[in-house]
Amino acid sequence: MPARRRKPLTLRRRESRAGLALVAPTLLVVVAVIGIPIVWTVVLAFQRVRLATLRRTGLFGEFTLDNVERVLNTPGFAETLWTTLVYSVGATAGSIALGLVAALVVRRPFRGRTLVRASMLLPYVAPVVAVTFVWQVMLDPQLGIVNDWGRRFLGWDTPVPFLSQESTALATVVAFEAWRYFPFAFLFLLARLQAVPGELEEAALVDGATPSQRFRHILLPQLMPVIAMLGVLRFIMTFNKFDDVYLLTGGAAGTEVVSVRVYEFLTARTDIGAAAAQAVVLAVVLVVFVLIYLRFFGRRVG
Repeated sequence: MPARRRKPLTLRRRESRAGLALVAPTLLVVVAVIGIPIVWTVVLAFQRVRLATLRRTGLFGEFTLDNVERVLNTPGFAETLWTTLVYSVGATAGSIALGLVAALVVRRPFRGRTLVRASMLLPYVAPVVAVTFVWQVMLDPQLGIVNDWGRRFLGWDTPVPFLSQESTALATVVAFEAWRYFPFAFLFLLARLQAVPGELEEAALVDGATPSQRFRHILLPQLMPVIAMLGVLRFIMTFNKFDDVYLLTGGAAGTEVVSVRVYEFLTARTDIGAAAAQAVVLAVVLVVFVLIYLRFFGRRVG
């Protein structure tokens, strides 16, 4: 019986195969760099693994829920989770608000606008080690310029240790995070503002609308999808932040976030299983918060 001749590939199938061939290397890199570490972290979260026994631990060893139970019952877990939530929400809202103000300021042409726009990106592009050091020096109780000006112009009797007392440390870290990442929101919001048709504002101006009315009824509705998207992105990024908090306070004075807690489990206790379980719990909590956010703002994000 003669072999059946294969039908020639259509143009669409040839394009699909070519597309898969082009995407395959990137997909393999993503799986190797992201997928495998995630799977290994989840596996370690359910095994009794310490730094000394890591080499002897197999991929499919003895699984247990002791790590998760220990993490959830460890004193301070609820407080750390609440601190992380306050830090994430405050820094996200602050960075978007500052970015919106900055975008509105440089929206109209003026002399030196290019230089001002470029300077606004400095907090975002500067090395985190450098900017945290600058903030530590500025806020130093003895040598910092903030306390010096506070005593000179505001009548402070004693210097304020912004980064070492619980009443101010968390607010200071939130302010730093909002300042450092407002350029991220600034770029998105400025791009959307420049795409708003000028005829809309001109018509409102002819109708006698005030600047606040034009912002509320014309600009803000145009910006809401971008703001909703920025809210999701910045919340996820801030919720997982480690370096900013650790470099500023080391997690002391009521600023211990979950990522710093994971680091302490891993380094101080050398308990890899508990650190992995803490990371898994962090991921689950983050997913829950993002789903709640998308439930109320999903249409605007879309």
